[in-house]
Amino acid sequence: MDRAQQRRQFLHQLAAASTATMMAGAPRMLTANEGAPLEQPTPTADSCILLWMAGGMAAPDTFDPKKYVPFEVGTPVAKVESTFPSIDTNVDNIKISEGMENIAQVMDRGTLIRSHVLPDLGSILHSRHQYHWHTGYVPPQTVACPHIGAWMARVLGPLNPVMPAFINIGQRLEGVGEQEELKAFTTAGFFGSEFGPMNLPYPEQAAQSVRPPEGMPPDRFANRNKLFRKLIDQSPMRDYIGDFQRESQLRSMENAYRLLSAKEREAFDISLEPKESYEKYDTGRFGRGCLLARRLVENGARFVEVTTEYVPFLNWDTHANGFTTLQRMKQEVDLPVAQLIRDLEARGLLDRTLVILASEFSRDMIMEGKPGSNARDQATEAVEVFKEMKHYGQHRHFTGGSCVMMWGGGVRKGMLYGETANERPFVATKNPVSVTDLHATIFTAMGISPKTVFEIERRPFYATEDGKGKAVSEIFGA
Repeated sequence: MDRAQQRRQFLHQLAAASTATMMAGAPRMLTANEGAPLEQPTPTADSCILLWMAGGMAAPDTFDPKKYVPFEVGTPVAKVESTFPSIDTNVDNIKISEGMENIAQVMDRGTLIRSHVLPDLGSILHSRHQYHWHTGYVPPQTVACPHIGAWMARVLGPLNPVMPAFINIGQRLEGVGEQEELKAFTTAGFFGSEFGPMNLPYPEQAAQSVRPPEGMPPDRFANRNKLFRKLIDQSPMRDYIGDFQRESQLRSMENAYRLLSAKEREAFDISLEPKESYEKYDTGRFGRGCLLARRLVENGARFVEVTTEYVPFLNWDTHANGFTTLQRMKQEVDLPVAQLIRDLEARGLLDRTLVILASEFSRDMIMEGKPGSNARDQATEAVEVFKEMKHYGQHRHFTGGSCVMMWGGGVRKGMLYGETANERPFVATKNPVSVTDLHATIFTAMGISPKTVFEIERRPFYATEDGKGKAVSEIFGA
């Protein structure tokens, strides 16, 4: 089966799951076996910011540098492990990759996990791996799975009743490749629309999302809101949507309408940020998204995702020109990420805000998937020796070992957890952390048991797959 056929099959399966979900009734939270409420862990964080390096961030050229060999025509590809030299950080035993000098100076505020492992799903498609990472479930599933942000919105509720509990910054859902797959996991799934994300593709335009259109007086806008509610209730599609889903959609509109008249809407306007502060984030859409995330968390947002945006063959999706592309990506993310950590700390928010930097998998120069994988090589510049600069870089998907950085929210400071092999293949060799256990770690920090379970379509659905996720307790504490 070729890539196009796999994609069509995947879309068909996602559509079937979404249709089933829209007809389903209200999900019901189940109690522990003895009938008592499930005991939830004491949270170490109130808010969560996910910095999503969409497209497959190469660990050997970012947070897990290996042997560096500079570009030279005629050099065998197999001799090169990293295309950037390593640099010191402010933690003695941690080195990261050149081009991340600002992040290097905030490594003492968090924990670096170097042993995150992803499954080899046979066909390594970004859409499938992003779906898995964001929901904790490998697609396809019989129902639409909620995003981890939706779990927080549903179980914890809003931190500030005016602010949306789940906000997604930087990802367009229209006009980009694999847009339907992106829509499949950027949702609340069976929880209902009210727990889904407020999508803000362009941070600099976020303020427009929380004010009526220019020239529209308040009374006309109120009438428009009433008409919209009526249209939803009278839609010819209502026969294909369960009562719960329709009511949830109406509640989501009520929540949005309430925000429009609240003072917190100023948090969405990054133009109000002082010039000196704004400029530290102004490296591109992702950098401005980090600024917006900080302002939203300051005003009580529960979960915010900021993405470098997934578009096939762009950004971290380096099937060619890996080195030159990473030079650009580092310039875009290095300062804003570090400044976000510094600003949260300066405002007394970092201790109760869990900041996560992650990607769907890593990359390697010569290996697709992991040892023993039968996945098709997807590099567009598959050569054995370097002939041009475009050949120099990490061009294959690699699932055997990846990196996750976590700051604040109760995690240890200046800690290194796990490791990968020093020689290729760079698989995790110590303390591997699966997606299931990483989610358990995130949920535990936020005060959600990994065993939290809802009944949907007469079967249990857990926060972590089958409720088996185990938090990595070693990374918490002083």
